[in-house]
Amino acid sequence: MTIKQGEHRGHATAALKAAFAALLVLAAAGILVLLSVLMGRYVTLALLLFTLAGLITALRLGRRDVGAGCLWTWTVLLLALPLAGLALYFFWGPWRKTALPPSAPPPHKDYEYTRSADYIKRLEEGFPTWSRTARLLLKGDWMVYKNTAVTYFPDGDAYFADVQERLERAEHFIFIEYSRLSEGRLWDRIFPILRNRAAQGVEIKFLFDGMYSAGCLSPSMIAAMRQCGMEVMAYRPAGSFADRLRRDRRDRRCILVIDADCAYTGAASLTDACANLVRRHGRWKDGAVLLEGEGAWGLTRQFLHLWEQLGGRLGNEYDYYRPHGPVKGEGWCQPFGDSPDHPAGRRTAEDLCLQAVAAAKQFLYLTAPDFAPGDSLLRALAVAADSGVDVRIMLPGNPVQKSGQIRSGAFFAPLLERGVRIYTYTPGYLHSSLLVADGEMAVVCSANPADELQGRHHLCGTVLYGMSAVEHILRDLQVTLEQCREIRPDQWHKRGIFRRWAESILRFFHI
Repeated sequence: MTIKQGEHRGHATAALKAAFAALLVLAAAGILVLLSVLMGRYVTLALLLFTLAGLITALRLGRRDVGAGCLWTWTVLLLALPLAGLALYFFWGPWRKTALPPSAPPPHKDYEYTRSADYIKRLEEGFPTWSRTARLLLKGDWMVYKNTAVTYFPDGDAYFADVQERLERAEHFIFIEYSRLSEGRLWDRIFPILRNRAAQGVEIKFLFDGMYSAGCLSPSMIAAMRQCGMEVMAYRPAGSFADRLRRDRRDRRCILVIDADCAYTGAASLTDACANLVRRHGRWKDGAVLLEGEGAWGLTRQFLHLWEQLGGRLGNEYDYYRPHGPVKGEGWCQPFGDSPDHPAGRRTAEDLCLQAVAAAKQFLYLTAPDFAPGDSLLRALAVAADSGVDVRIMLPGNPVQKSGQIRSGAFFAPLLERGVRIYTYTPGYLHSSLLVADGEMAVVCSANPADELQGRHHLCGTVLYGMSAVEHILRDLQVTLEQCREIRPDQWHKRGIFRRWAESILRFFHI
């Protein structure tokens, strides 16, 4: 029962959010009626003051880097319905910069900057187009790594099978960070392994999102984990009613580090659904990678940073958690992250997508569990298709939340008209967040980087350049395409009027 409650919590929270928003609007209307009765002819002055407060709020929001779509929606709400708009803005507006105290990540060694610059020069010799992508991320302090072997897992089945095998061999430490941890059949396999490793003196740290895992991981299990010697921490536990309403500033990263030399990332969380042990939405299609060697530090560093921001302590110096030596591997990798703490004007995930779309010359394949791009990315995809690039987008055919699928449809028409090909995955739920361009570069991300609101969350991923793993990802996407149904422009324009209105409304309130 606990697992089922956790898996359906997203539906309950969305319904609660919609109901509370409607209640706020009705309450605002009631207050206006009450003011008109009590204040008489002075009610106009009250309305003017509310409108002025809404205008000031909209102008202040315009000074922040929130995206054109978000700015437009809030401006309309604040000016058209000032009292209700202000109430809604208090609960869901992007007025809170961050939930964590400022903290510097583990510092890079001086040689890492020199080495990254040298790697980019070598990258430019073989793949000049993607050296610009590497420079873009390096500006954000994301290092380039070589001497790294990369293994791609096309689904959660293979991914968690490899994870279990390597966890059993862990000797020094295990760092686990997932947006969702859920008790169930998969956990029943993982927990005994971790308990045994902890008994052998292995340092184990758990980090999970407090709201996405609410109802999935019981307090008694957390207590049992701590009793075994594991350190467990929740990112922003959803304890209050307001926390359950607000869905921004969440931890949507998936990182698993074993003994410094091995680090996993991707979209899969530690749940039965991701491992296809239960199938309530058909087959769950995920994608993840394992980095062995230098590149593992790029993910370990992100875990250590957030762990310390949340008040966690480390048992050793940073160097203890660095990879022990290089591993033979071709090409380059560049782990990256994004968070609500990013500097103004810098959105790592969105900027990466924009650069990749603009740089692609032959084809660009993109998979996402949800599709709500900002205006810049939407136009970039259309321009790329107009320029002769084969742009294909794969989305879930059987989504967890129907509202997300309907909202995604609001962005289809301008893309289909420009030649972008859009597909839905018919066997089930396509949860992977992947991007492949020209068979030379690939991005594996923990959350959808094509959503303009992802900058409000913590997410991570890695870029691969000139690696055999890029070819493996491309082949997997080609197989996935064969299992998809293409959305034809002529068919899409025949959808019903109620569907069109629902798309417009959900797109408007995607804030």
